[in-house]
Amino acid sequence: MDRMSKVEELIAETRLNDLIHKKEAEKNKNCVLWVLAIIGAVAAVAGIAYAVYCFFTPDYLEDFEEDFDDDFDDYFNDDDEV
Repeated sequence: MDRMSKVEELIAETRLNDLIHKKEAEKNKNCVLWVLAIIGAVAAVAGIAYAVYCFFTPDYLEDFEEDFDDDFDDYFNDDDEV
């Protein structure tokens, strides 16, 4: 009978350790999940802010290139071939 009680105690202790380690692992997973969620939220906000910035910022280079092309065509005509 003494052996059975020791075996039962060992089994109970093993189950208790499993429960403790399971809760610690679950807590670590939860912490990692929160960190990844925060990083994802910050990245999403940054992406949206960049998209809004690009949408509302005028493209000055496009206007400059169009003006340059018009002036360049005036200097060289097809009649001036050598």
